[in-house]
Amino acid sequence: MATPIAEELAKKQKEISVAEFFERNKQILGFDSLTRAVLTSVKEGVDNALDACEEADILPDIFVSIQKVEKTRDEYMIVIEDNGPGIVKDQIPPIFGKLLYGSRFYAIRQSRGQQGIGISAVVMYAQLTTGRPTKITSKISEDRPAYQADLIIDTKKNKPEILREDTLHWDKKSGTKIELIIHGRYVKEKRQSVFEYLRSTAIVNPHARIILIEPDNTKTVFERATEKMPKPTVEIKPHPEGTELGTILKMGRATESYKLLSFLVNEFSRVTTEKAREICARANVDEDMRPQDINREQANRLLNAFKLVKIMTPPTDCLSPIGETLVKKGLKKEMKADFIVTSTRPPSVYSGNPFQVEAGIVYGGELPKEENIQIMRFGNRVPLLYQQGGCVITHAIENIDWRRYGLEQRGGTGIPVGPAIVSVHVASTKIPFTSESKEAIADISEIQMEIQLAMRECARKMLSHLRKQQKLAKMKEKEEIIRKVLPLIAEKSADVLNKPVPPIAQVIAKIMNSIIIEDSIGYDEKSKTHKVKIEITNYTPHAKKIMLKAVVPSDAKIQNINPKPESTDHVITWDIKGIPSTEKRALEFEILGLDKDDYDENELYVDGIDPELLSGADAWDQEAFEEKSKMVEEPEETKENENKKPEKEEEE
Repeated sequence: MATPIAEELAKKQKEISVAEFFERNKQILGFDSLTRAVLTSVKEGVDNALDACEEADILPDIFVSIQKVEKTRDEYMIVIEDNGPGIVKDQIPPIFGKLLYGSRFYAIRQSRGQQGIGISAVVMYAQLTTGRPTKITSKISEDRPAYQADLIIDTKKNKPEILREDTLHWDKKSGTKIELIIHGRYVKEKRQSVFEYLRSTAIVNPHARIILIEPDNTKTVFERATEKMPKPTVEIKPHPEGTELGTILKMGRATESYKLLSFLVNEFSRVTTEKAREICARANVDEDMRPQDINREQANRLLNAFKLVKIMTPPTDCLSPIGETLVKKGLKKEMKADFIVTSTRPPSVYSGNPFQVEAGIVYGGELPKEENIQIMRFGNRVPLLYQQGGCVITHAIENIDWRRYGLEQRGGTGIPVGPAIVSVHVASTKIPFTSESKEAIADISEIQMEIQLAMRECARKMLSHLRKQQKLAKMKEKEEIIRKVLPLIAEKSADVLNKPVPPIAQVIAKIMNSIIIEDSIGYDEKSKTHKVKIEITNYTPHAKKIMLKAVVPSDAKIQNINPKPESTDHVITWDIKGIPSTEKRALEFEILGLDKDDYDENELYVDGIDPELLSGADAWDQEAFEEKSKMVEEPEETKENENKKPEKEEEE
């Protein structure tokens, strides 16, 4: 009897390891070209270094060197060194030599890497393309020697293989150094280059100092813009809104809780005892049943009940946004522009996952006026340099009518044209990347909406700044012309009529009919003091009562305010009873303790004056200011309920 074809086919079936899969499909991980291979290798090493330093609360000092290997074709030696906490000896082989090995698989908090693939994929690519092992050097304490190992990956077993190991003296307190040789191609002066990646990394990680040595020995130092470490993130529990049926079943089998009620409270975020009882009631499931006994039908009813019960959004201390001041500092440090505006949106949620959007616009300076604006995309403080067209950030920007904000845009859609760079950072516990290579963010409607709101706020600030500058420039030009021409007319008329030359101040005021506000900021490096001067000129025919407001950073210390204001806080308010026609009033104050770039533009508003008369300040909008200043805070009662345990269970 002939052997059935199915049995013949069955003999050909083979299992392959995850390492073998990625070995044959390296393009999935970002190694689909020689240029990208170099960039991906540097990116994975630098991301790991930043994460390690931040977790150990160490200001990162990262060294990157890329050198062409002599007598080879397209082989490069890449060295990445950091001053982090180092890695213990036993963990070096699995971290660098085993795919899908890491510490963040189940951690629900913002971090750069979560899959446990990145750096081990670089090790695999190096041995695949050059046949060479990767050298790892690590030191965990100043009083201990460094450990060094050469390793490769056994791709059939997805296991590390140590070829050589040793201990040595390393003149460093602690840190990790990776040395590997890959087949690649180094490019300069392109948006998708190592230089551009590190420059962008420095912008969204202003606390890091990065040194780059390129193959031609060009040395670039990206200095840190702040000594302040990012806010540490806190791991949170899964939120019911983003949970799937299979996850409920898996969590039920793994929990140590004896009853469904305590399972819901202990294992999920924002579920209090009262909410857990309501969920059980709506799902028609016994709250005293063992979570290990939940079947598929009951899990489905719980899933539906999650949608019916009003549960607070997840806490946002799992996120670590950069902050408007540091976003501005990072952009200013690396960009030459006329001005920079930034915006940070309050945290939001998609499918139970917290996220937050930060945006900035760099305008003017040396930027080209006739080209498309440059879009800088970031996800969890990591630059996204590829697949721009397939990213939600790009789509959000394309769907804004930028013509309303002073940029050219054919048809009101698409990437606008003008001297601007747009920066968008999305921070989340789970960024929905379109692929494992993490190059673009998927089109999630909630994320797109938040990006557009942040971008529109930046665009409004940009338009306001441009209009204010243009209006002030026109008024100053008008004043200059009037002051030159009017005296000549007055003299000529007086000569013809044989009368004295009349005073012209009131005539100038009638023609100008405006209130001009000019301001300047000086900075004393030694005392770290900003000295602000504001001058108000009343070029209207009548005396004017003016209420001027200067908005300063909420954490700034203010001193030497002159004249005495009505209120200070972080909005200095002067109620100036009356400025006679053609006269001036000078106001002054000082801000202590901020770096020079922390305060480089005055935010001035005037209340009670027709906006058409104003030049150099905006009309005050109390409602808009309160909305902008609103802080999203968790009620203490909610925090208490979050940590409140259900009544003590009876042990079985």
